Amino acid sequence: MSHDLLTMGRISVDIYPNDIGVPLSDVTSFGKYLGGSPSNVAVAAAKYGRSAAVITRTGDDPFGEYLHRELRRYGVDDSMVSPVQCLQTPATFCAIMPPEDFPLYFYGRFPTAPDWKITPEEIDVQAVRDARVFWTTVTGLAQSPAREAQLHAHAARPREELGEGRHTVLDLDYRPMFWDSQADATEQVRKNLQYASIAIGNREECAVAVGDGSPDEQADRLLEAGVSMAVVKMGAQGVMAKTASETVISAPVPVETKNGLGAGDSFGGAFVHGLLSGWPLQHVLDFANAAGAIVASRIACSEDMPLQQDVMDLLTARDRGFQA
Repeated sequence: MSHDLLTMGRISVDIYPNDIGVPLSDVTSFGKYLGGSPSNVAVAAAKYGRSAAVITRTGDDPFGEYLHRELRRYGVDDSMVSPVQCLQTPATFCAIMPPEDFPLYFYGRFPTAPDWKITPEEIDVQAVRDARVFWTTVTGLAQSPAREAQLHAHAARPREELGEGRHTVLDLDYRPMFWDSQADATEQVRKNLQYASIAIGNREECAVAVGDGSPDEQADRLLEAGVSMAVVKMGAQGVMAKTASETVISAPVPVETKNGLGAGDSFGGAFVHGLLSGWPLQHVLDFANAAGAIVASRIACSEDMPLQQDVMDLLTARDRGFQA
């Protein structure tokens, strides 16, 4: 079976407080959700009716069973999710201190985690080749054997074979606590950029990939590295997407922020949906921006991913609507 979207990389249990605006040490109750950036992106795309699957690994434990159940509940194919003996499924705690403070605490990822134990031999190369969009992350490159597995999967989709509705996306989600050094991350990113047709990251993540500079300069360097589209998230200035022939900027969509942690994953799933729908790039960016804003205005990540009508309603309310 081929998929509209196949993601690869991190999965975890997100344990988020029900108590808002207090330090984690003072929280008295929590909610439990599926988490992990590429897994969230798959859930977000499935909410738009896209066929989605994820390549990842969990512990052989009750939390691993929970993540399988949640993937299936959201309509995400979990057939390429396997357990690792003797490792626990990671859990991620956060404090929710709106509008800007959302510290994360990773448990079960050090010294390693199940999703860093994906091996090249277990990659379903045909599924990778057949997917319309293949989405990976820089976090997946932080340890072996997952970094070799990800490179192996990328090599199954030569960049020259992409286009016409087929894309390989590298999410530049650099998290320094997962790496021995930034130089190591840069080396791994550049090995994988040669296979990507689209790179997505904020200013700091783009700096790890291609160096510091203005958004225009960073986008140009990503294009020079070989991607067909560079997407640079510019914070309060919005999001820029640049190709060889056009540059598009989407202004932020104002909302009251409750939890900003899932906004990027919501952006990713919506971005994929817009691309596969064949919309003009401006509409793709505006839709993805609004989808990210909706999740930022909610508490959870996977559970609060919006439906298409939710996003369209917000765009219309902000006088940025379009005909899908």
